[in-house]
Amino acid sequence: MASFETVTPIDGSVLLVRNRPTDADVDAALDLAVRGFKIWREYPLARRIELLSRAVDAFVGWKSEIATEITSQIGRPIAYSGGEVGGFEARARTMLRLAPEALASHIPAALDGFERAIERVPLGTVAILAPWNYPFLTAVNAVIPALAAGNSIVLKHSDQTPLAAERMSAAFQVAGLPEGAFQYLHINHDQVARTISDPRISYVCFTGSVAGGHAVQQALAGTFTSSGLELGGKDPAYVREDANIEHAIANVADGIFFNSGQSCCGIERVYVHKRRFGAVVDGLVAFAEKLKLGDPREQATTLGPMVKTAAADAVRSQIEKAVGQGARPLIDSRKFAADTGRNAYLAPQIIVDCNHSMAIMNEETFGPVAGVMAVGSDDEAIRLMNDSRYGLTASIWTQDRKAARAIGAQLETGTVFMNRCDYLDPELAWTGVKESGRGATLSRLGFDYLTRPRSFHFRLNV
Repeated sequence: MASFETVTPIDGSVLLVRNRPTDADVDAALDLAVRGFKIWREYPLARRIELLSRAVDAFVGWKSEIATEITSQIGRPIAYSGGEVGGFEARARTMLRLAPEALASHIPAALDGFERAIERVPLGTVAILAPWNYPFLTAVNAVIPALAAGNSIVLKHSDQTPLAAERMSAAFQVAGLPEGAFQYLHINHDQVARTISDPRISYVCFTGSVAGGHAVQQALAGTFTSSGLELGGKDPAYVREDANIEHAIANVADGIFFNSGQSCCGIERVYVHKRRFGAVVDGLVAFAEKLKLGDPREQATTLGPMVKTAAADAVRSQIEKAVGQGARPLIDSRKFAADTGRNAYLAPQIIVDCNHSMAIMNEETFGPVAGVMAVGSDDEAIRLMNDSRYGLTASIWTQDRKAARAIGAQLETGTVFMNRCDYLDPELAWTGVKESGRGATLSRLGFDYLTRPRSFHFRLNV
């Protein structure tokens, strides 16, 4: 039987081994999902919400164990890993609270002699393909609303974070969901392509790279199965002249370096009004130099390793190319002993003297690095922020709300922040434009993609 290994970035050792399901196992799981859907969809919405709330309770009760598992699988500092459990709970409970209104029937204006209604009905079995970088926060966006709507789920998690899928499954088992309503499959890429194109799959939710999104589209070619795609980003921050500089520095820096920069909506490029450029750059460098890069199992560590040595090497290469084109790194990596230049531990970096001809400013970095450029006006900042094939989020740092609104209205992104960044509000739609994806999760609108409308048109008194 085929198997795979999960290697921890902490020390490069094998953390766990899991068997791949056979094609026969996958076929049986899809049949079970269809049967589970037929049972689960008949549960009244209030009962589904009750059971899903019970699953969230169980999940939260395992916070300490889950935090340890996150750290061991992806290297996030243990001081921060527990926060993902809190985020999971907040999003899950918000979506369960929104479900009754979002899934309620729409009743048109009364028309004499007729009864009319539009109902939201579940699609069937939803395949969810989740990434490793926020293993629970990315998955919960679709898992909870899909189940609340009455769908069954087949979850494929990253090979880097198989324990996330197993933890979620355990929570749903504790809650008492019917068999087949939720399953996970540790399948490989070829099996994924065959699974999502199977007619027993009604919808695909994918979170990952642009290349992965193209692979999903290719697998679905020739089918009528729809997909929601949450892809990459090269998210900009713009610090205006009137910004609270101390607040902007602390929060932009956190957006750059948290989770070792491995966030689709993390800050990767910063534009600063030229009169504030020196102060902001100095502040970002000072913040970075105070980070403690090291063993993520230690409470004092604030910057852990990247997920793999190969990932760290890719970022090192991007930095080297930028330097070769004239950019200037401001942080001496030798101050961070854990970064040997040959492992997953990567020193933070702030880069100046860069421009948009450099990959560091136009391609996803996904590491603890950002390029910083000076701008002379809002118009210049808008032009540069939009000069990207990505469009996930952008943040504006200002004390002028009207200006932020005016700037935001011209930005080609799914979300515009003012004075914050790298955050998902579950009451707002999470969506991207351009190569950052399509569709939406979270908020009331998230349910629209996990259901279909069914109209009832009855003539009475015949």
